Amino acid sequence: MTDILIVEDNKELSELLSAFLRAENYIVTVAETGEKALSLYEKYGAKLIVLDIMLPGIDGFAVCKRIREQSNTPILIVSAKNEKDDKLTGLTLGADDYIEKPYDIDIMLAKISGIFKRRYAVDEIIDGDIRINKASRSVYKNDIEIEMTAKEYEILVLLMENKGKAMTKEYLFNQIWGSDSFSEQQTLTVHIKWLREKIEDDPKNPTRIATVWGVGYKYI
Repeated sequence: MTDILIVEDNKELSELLSAFLRAENYIVTVAETGEKALSLYEKYGAKLIVLDIMLPGIDGFAVCKRIREQSNTPILIVSAKNEKDDKLTGLTLGADDYIEKPYDIDIMLAKISGIFKRRYAVDEIIDGDIRINKASRSVYKNDIEIEMTAKEYEILVLLMENKGKAMTKEYLFNQIWGSDSFSEQQTLTVHIKWLREKIEDDPKNPTRIATVWGVGYKYI
């Protein structure tokens, strides 16, 4: 998975920001258009999106809206549009912050570092009687450890970190197996079945991992 997806049509600006971020050991991908950004995100995901608004084709607001429909990935809007209405629109659509251009690179790096520390430094995910210890990659139900394969664990973490969000089968498959995998999406269906057998009280009537017909799955 990419650490940071930069969506910016100004090549000079995107290359500059990318260089600084890579120097901080982030994995960075750049998209010059909204369409490319959505395609890259669908295939590879990202832990953070740095999103310009004024893009050729689909604008940044539309990109933000589309991503928020399937994920709670942090979105940092960076734009020369500095009117109050623009900021309110971005934040209402689900952006985590709105930074005006031109920006100070040190401030930008500090904001990005803060987002990563707040979002990804958590070692545990807890929901009811299910607990995941990310440091040891262990899963517990009612404090009893559940044996899981690596793929089952990764699917459960992805679903729980996006609780309440309907995630497409293609997105889940690409995140866990990678877009270049020789496996088929049916593999995901099988792993969801196995997961339900391990964490659901009644696997045939799941109350945790729900099927969203025509879309994929979500953790309730």
